[in-house]
Amino acid sequence: MKTLEKVKIGETVRVVKLGGEGAVKRRIMDMGITRGVEIFVRKVAPLGDPIEVTVRGYELSLRKADAAMIEVE
Repeated sequence: MKTLEKVKIGETVRVVKLGGEGAVKRRIMDMGITRGVEIFVRKVAPLGDPIEVTVRGYELSLRKADAAMIEVE
């Protein structure tokens, strides 16, 4: 499976599975990233961290480590 950190700028993907455990997974879910939601990748910082995405109509910046826990299709 592909993870969110590997998605190119301008692509829209759908969340298949959330990785991580406990507080980390809960924080990702609290940001609105749940299974089945669509995510549009807007920007990636020059060194690849953070990644700016649009999810549920708002913009969100994710650390590369957090994006690696989100499986997409």
